[in-house]
Amino acid sequence: MSEIWTEVEGRRLKLSNLDKVLYPQTGTTKGEVLDYYVRIAPVLLEHLADRAVTRIRWPHGVADASFFEKNVPAGAPSWLRTVRVPTTGSRGASRHGDELVFPVIDGLAALTYLVNLASLEVHVHQWQVDASGRPRNPDRLVIDLDPGEPAGLPECAQVALMVRDKLAERDLAALPVTSGSKGLHLYAPLDASLDSTEVTAIAREVGEELQAAHPRLVTAVMTKARRAGKVFLDWSQNAGSKTTVSPYSLRGRSRPYVATPRTWAEVEAGADDPLALEQCRFEEVLERVEEQGDLFVS
Repeated sequence: MSEIWTEVEGRRLKLSNLDKVLYPQTGTTKGEVLDYYVRIAPVLLEHLADRAVTRIRWPHGVADASFFEKNVPAGAPSWLRTVRVPTTGSRGASRHGDELVFPVIDGLAALTYLVNLASLEVHVHQWQVDASGRPRNPDRLVIDLDPGEPAGLPECAQVALMVRDKLAERDLAALPVTSGSKGLHLYAPLDASLDSTEVTAIAREVGEELQAAHPRLVTAVMTKARRAGKVFLDWSQNAGSKTTVSPYSLRGRSRPYVATPRTWAEVEAGADDPLALEQCRFEEVLERVEEQGDLFVS
């Protein structure tokens, strides 16, 4: 099957190479990837709304090269919503003076169009744009827990529980998400009263407090050489220019894992049992949402 035409939300779209295998280890095809995104769209789109979107594309599958794409793709349809975001420069993005032109996924048609370009991963900022396209203050704080071997998900779960308590001291309620890669992401909804610099300072403070209290388990220092056997608490993704993979996005790993919202009961179990908090494949995520609804809510 080379290509088909379909209509989505009144937009006529060409879908190509649906039988191309994008995940060789599992034989998962581009058609199955598109099917996942269509089925998860009712919850995913809520978390992409009004956010500038960066994609990571694997045109020839996850065993081949990938590339980040921030700017709107060449030849994008005129109906695709875009926003111009001021920047001081960014690798891999087209420049328009001192701005980048990002797409915004505001519906199933936009999502389908971008996924058809082999955009397996969808990354977003922690802020939304207003009606005129100007960035607002962040509406959430994010902390990325990244284990350095031989540390793994159990150690991330242990640190996640500490982060949860530290955020609670600041009247912030954390939401856990297994990243679909190695670790965990923790989000805390905000009232958008603080700017990105202030939110970053809070996340960094949490990281440095935990590093001081648990130096053998936690590091908040970027240097990779200092991460072995520890969990790196990455506070930097709250910077205005940084993005994090969206909850419910696929990941470009060896298997079609998904950034999956979890319960704190699962995280607590995962702190003791390495098998209690494994990364989820897309089939599991669809089942979870059908049974439990969207867990990525405050």
